Amino acid sequence: MILPGGTDTASSVSKEAQAEWVDLLGELEAVKNTVTATQGRLAVALEEATKADEARQGIRAERRGRGVPNQVGPAMRLSPHAGGAFLGTARAWVTDMPYTFDALRTGVLSQWRATLMVRETAHLSVEHRAQIDERICGPANLAVLARTGTRRLIAQVKELAGELDVHACVKRNAKAVSERRVSVRPAPDLMVYLTALVPMAQGVQAYAQLKAHADAAKAAGDERGAGQIMADVLIERVAGREPGKADEVPVTINLLVSDQTLLAGGQEPAVVVEGAAAGVGAVPAPVARELAGHGIDADAAWLRSIYVDPRGRLLATTSVSRFHPPGLSALLRAREQGICATSWCDAPVRHIDHVTPFAEGGQTSLGNGQGLCARCNHAKQAPGWRQEATEVEGRHAVETVAPTGHTYVAVAPKPPRPVRVQAADGAPGWTPAVGVDPPGRVPRSRYSIGCHPGPDRGAIAYRPGRNTGPGRRPRRRARPADVSWVHPGPER
Repeated sequence: MILPGGTDTASSVSKEAQAEWVDLLGELEAVKNTVTATQGRLAVALEEATKADEARQGIRAERRGRGVPNQVGPAMRLSPHAGGAFLGTARAWVTDMPYTFDALRTGVLSQWRATLMVRETAHLSVEHRAQIDERICGPANLAVLARTGTRRLIAQVKELAGELDVHACVKRNAKAVSERRVSVRPAPDLMVYLTALVPMAQGVQAYAQLKAHADAAKAAGDERGAGQIMADVLIERVAGREPGKADEVPVTINLLVSDQTLLAGGQEPAVVVEGAAAGVGAVPAPVARELAGHGIDADAAWLRSIYVDPRGRLLATTSVSRFHPPGLSALLRAREQGICATSWCDAPVRHIDHVTPFAEGGQTSLGNGQGLCARCNHAKQAPGWRQEATEVEGRHAVETVAPTGHTYVAVAPKPPRPVRVQAADGAPGWTPAVGVDPPGRVPRSRYSIGCHPGPDRGAIAYRPGRNTGPGRRPRRRARPADVSWVHPGPER
């Protein structure tokens, strides 16, 4: 078989070779599904073995196996949450839906379609789920299943579920209504997805009203697109703003930015920290300055410093308390840039945790702290898990050892660089960038901007384009910004 390469062109490949490529695509898809089925069986077997070991250790039943998703996820290059979801689905395949699992194993069903089979029967009893499993994916129906579209497959499952247990379907709908919610998650280009999960009738009504308003505005000559009008009106109505002032809604923005980017026109990106539910990661330097300027214009910004050493690491801070105090917690969240420190996990930081547990002598310090999501914090407390704080390329890192002996190292992301750089311990290599200071004076400042409707805390009034020139000092609002300089000496 002739496989495609970098020198192939459409005119140099025969129809026979193209037909072989199509066949190979199908075969590889079947192999991929078979691999998924094997992964599912392995994950379930790992969970069963782990629970058996923990039962022998006397662990309570509700706590057994809670660390397994944190082993399954990283092994599959997934987050622990996604690993747990895969484990739950695989458990249903292996224990309750053997025909679905066999169709996946032989390549007839894809992973997504097999997952839908589990999702659409989750509200049924084991007996009714088994009946649907056989009627949809049994050996006599595999040929029909192979050519059934995904939407039609879901419709068939719902039809059978309604026939077998209509009361369970009604209870499922009632439960869905009770789970209505609003969520926010990051989107590209400094945007977020604001999502409302509501009953169908309410959602359709709200959309229809926004659409009607947008159509009327367009007919009256509004130059914005219909989608832009609907988004602006939604924000105005939810936030109680006047028409045309959707962008003046006060929000909290935690921005980690270097002093060069903020005050000297530097071009290093800043980081929007996920202090709330929707950090967006790195943003261009001009956008960061505009965020700061806009927040100050609205009388809603303050400037606080986060100190770093010459290598760019946050300074160690300790506490004698059992729990991390608010200042240290904020510093840890900034160091992790708001994202759980566990490898492959993208969940926001919810818990501030000790790497070495406090009960085992671990300090309440920056070096022994980490920001984790709730799942990862609970998982590391399962038997057999160990963690140790270390460093990788000068940055804080945590080495996690799973009960099976597998090791995962999570390294804190790089913070923005300071405005000037000097070699450690006063060695040669000092490089001026913006504003030259005498050698031996090592800057240790890093800034965190908060645009917040709270009280003014010594904010620097920053206006993009007006306070950025050489020799220009920012106009101060209340008290000087907290910028620390240290002189390296023998005592260090």
